Amino acid sequence: MNSPILNNLFSRIQLNPRDGRAIYLQLSDGVRTLIKNGQLSAGQKLPSTRDIAKLMEINRITVGKAFEDLQMQGWLESYVGRGTFVTLHIPDLEPKKLQNQVVDKAQKVAGFAVHENQYRHNPYFISTAALHLDDGYPDPKLAPLKELYRAYRNQLTRSGLYRKFGSYGFPDGPEIYKETISRYLNETRGLRTTQKNILSVRGTLMGINLVCTALLKPGDIVVSGIPGWQRAEHNFLHAKAKHIGIPVDEHGLVVDELKKICKRTKVRMVYVTPHHHYPTTVSLRIDRRLELLRLANEYGFIIFEDDYDFDFHYNHRPLQPLASADENGMVIYCGSFSKSFSPAVRMGYLVASENVIEHLTNVRVLLDRQGDHILDNAMADIINDGTIQRYIRKTLAIYGQRRDFFCDLLANELNGAVDFTVPDGGMTVWTEFDKSINLEELARLAYDKGLYISNGKIHQYPSFNKNAIRLGFASSSIEDLTKSIHILKDII
Repeated sequence: MNSPILNNLFSRIQLNPRDGRAIYLQLSDGVRTLIKNGQLSAGQKLPSTRDIAKLMEINRITVGKAFEDLQMQGWLESYVGRGTFVTLHIPDLEPKKLQNQVVDKAQKVAGFAVHENQYRHNPYFISTAALHLDDGYPDPKLAPLKELYRAYRNQLTRSGLYRKFGSYGFPDGPEIYKETISRYLNETRGLRTTQKNILSVRGTLMGINLVCTALLKPGDIVVSGIPGWQRAEHNFLHAKAKHIGIPVDEHGLVVDELKKICKRTKVRMVYVTPHHHYPTTVSLRIDRRLELLRLANEYGFIIFEDDYDFDFHYNHRPLQPLASADENGMVIYCGSFSKSFSPAVRMGYLVASENVIEHLTNVRVLLDRQGDHILDNAMADIINDGTIQRYIRKTLAIYGQRRDFFCDLLANELNGAVDFTVPDGGMTVWTEFDKSINLEELARLAYDKGLYISNGKIHQYPSFNKNAIRLGFASSSIEDLTKSIHILKDII
């Protein structure tokens, strides 16, 4: 190379044989960075492949492949007898100071504004602890994963592959799944539906987001219980609705407070978890259920019924959903297999009047053209052959046993430190700790000893500051529950 400047530029391109990428691609990236930084200007002639190969101590063929790659991408132009040049079709950028490293780096900060303050902070934590008293998850060891895998595999080998894989399907879900879910809900929950009342969604959170996007306008009022589920509340605020929280007592949502709000302002939607209120697990008493439906009919608001763990009620049969008594199409019912089957299986459904489902489907296309039809159909298969029903019967007995054992542990081992009511259903115990116990510190020390529990922050509100958390029992064995409580006892 005759030019000491070019010689210096190319010598600073670092090539690493152990990088995992081909050397010619590393060289191509390095030259492209020189051009983007303005260190190689438009129209500038590059050294020959021979000279670059000699300088960088690599094969000339490698340099040639790098130049070919850059020509294909439009960065270089080559002319027979004249050589290779930086293309004229880029602006003549002002050169930047030479740096020790000129190969592209992963971007940490975007060059455009990100309006983070428009969104509520939605933290998440992935636990690696061996033990867990979680938010109320099922035990994946009990789930019929083999049966689901077999049903999914069968979907891949049956006829009609073009219909399944060669084109898009229905945005609201495959017909077999909708028909199956409709029949399943009618038989188990007393609903009166057809497949036109069903919309497949990827879990409860997608259902809430879709309803908020499609049915709420800025300024609309949404009412829900406090304490509640902050993920749902953040969706209300994201839709620019006004959220009003009302109390929850031992009988569920205090509907009389809702009535007062309805008398002075227009309510658009009420979000409720009547079967097992989140997070306290209490059930909405029958008189309040009926009054909630009556108020919806009188004042015209939507009831969004989140029935996240219908199947798991231990002392008696599950309470029928509000949707089963809805005669005027006021309820949007949402269910999910994520809590009853596995959080990793993102599969659920919305149930509503036909015109509402049509509208939600039209909006859903903008977010997600369609769900996983293969997984939906596989789930339909194991519902139709009775697998899910057998699984629920089996786990209901196991989870009931774990609930009783866990509550005995809490009462005997942490006596005086905690206060709780044995839940009629669900997968957690809403546990109030003595005020002298710092839950954030307790969670930190427990995690250091291999046990994950919540620090309680997600259940704190200006109007609600009980020193309480959800302790999930369903996902742990009897042995693990014992170890977990002993860890908490030692710390306390």
